[in-house]
Amino acid sequence: MSEIRCDGGRAAVIGGGPAGLMAAEVLASAGVAVDVYDAMPSVGRKFLMAGKSGLNLTHAEPFADFATRYGARRDWVEPWLAEFGADALRGWALGLGIETFVGSSGRVFPNEMKAAPLLRAWVHRLRAAGVRFHMRHRWLGWRNGEELLFATPSGTKKVGASGTAVILALGGGSWPKLGSDGAWVPWLGERGVSVAPLRPANCGFDVQWSEHFRNKFAGQPLKSVVATFGAQSRQGDFVVTEHGVEGSLIYTFSAALCDAIEATGGATLALDLAPGRSIQRLTEEIAHPRGSRSMASHLQGRVGIAGVKAGLLREFTVKDDYADPARLAAAIKALPLRLVAPRPLAEAISSAGGVARDAFDERLMLRDLPGVFCAGEMLDWAAPTGGYLLTACFASGHAAGKGALAWLRPGS
Repeated sequence: MSEIRCDGGRAAVIGGGPAGLMAAEVLASAGVAVDVYDAMPSVGRKFLMAGKSGLNLTHAEPFADFATRYGARRDWVEPWLAEFGADALRGWALGLGIETFVGSSGRVFPNEMKAAPLLRAWVHRLRAAGVRFHMRHRWLGWRNGEELLFATPSGTKKVGASGTAVILALGGGSWPKLGSDGAWVPWLGERGVSVAPLRPANCGFDVQWSEHFRNKFAGQPLKSVVATFGAQSRQGDFVVTEHGVEGSLIYTFSAALCDAIEATGGATLALDLAPGRSIQRLTEEIAHPRGSRSMASHLQGRVGIAGVKAGLLREFTVKDDYADPARLAAAIKALPLRLVAPRPLAEAISSAGGVARDAFDERLMLRDLPGVFCAGEMLDWAAPTGGYLLTACFASGHAAGKGALAWLRPGS
């Protein structure tokens, strides 16, 4: 077993995603010697995956609306965003030479739509600031309460952490192949840190499809529908899968849906398949004489219900509904989609749960482990996709970096 010694005043960042790298940048820019450790061959693996189909960096909606996306954790997350929110994130990206634009939905993307150029420029700047990267270093917890243990290709290494600020940015439990495997949960538990169980967030859900529907429509997108759950309604798109449903519109509701399923064993999402048409207008259109046309042709021609929408309508109505225009119109405007379970955590875009809020002080330092800070998805908060999740990861890293700096330099 070899040993790497860190002199007093150093910072060890464990986890090379956006939260960890942002903490490293805050510290390095203040002249702190920073070492970044990551289990993967290169940093930002999940970040790159998030940008594979277009990096949604943040969102351009007003701050007050933006902050509501964090639900019950809003009052915890909002101060991070006040220090480093959407505008600051766009300015930071511009400082790396990455210009951004606001899409029609309010989402913010790099002009090139890719994560790789931003990550390359960022790592280059961090290296220039003196940050040292240690790849293929998988954290194994502590040894004797003081030393950090890492599994590396050349064997186990220990890092002396006395006088060193340690920032844990290890991610949640989603995408384990990219490093976010939740292996850290028992190690913090052993040190007395309160951790809420990890569970899926921004995830798909299982639906008990008929065999006919599954075989015919799995993989097809459902465009421009309004989903309602409780008091929340959103318009957007999602995809029918072999097991159920997934996609951006579903992810918007995932936290509330998971809570409902955990509490009652299921959750029903109401789908409006014809946004913009009143139930009265739909009833009149359906009641219009159809002559020799089939009901399928009639619905397609009069109200635009065809393909997967027509399949869903058949899936969740009975034959008698088609003989009653009012009942069929009501089903089109509020089709009950029963969800029975979230998809497994490893399939989720992100995870909920993590280190409990009351485990931290106001600097994101663990109360029971002085000098140890946490950032990113390993904290017990959640947010929908649309730039909200990624922005808060950056913001929490910024907050943890500032907290670690204050701990290293008290009174400065």
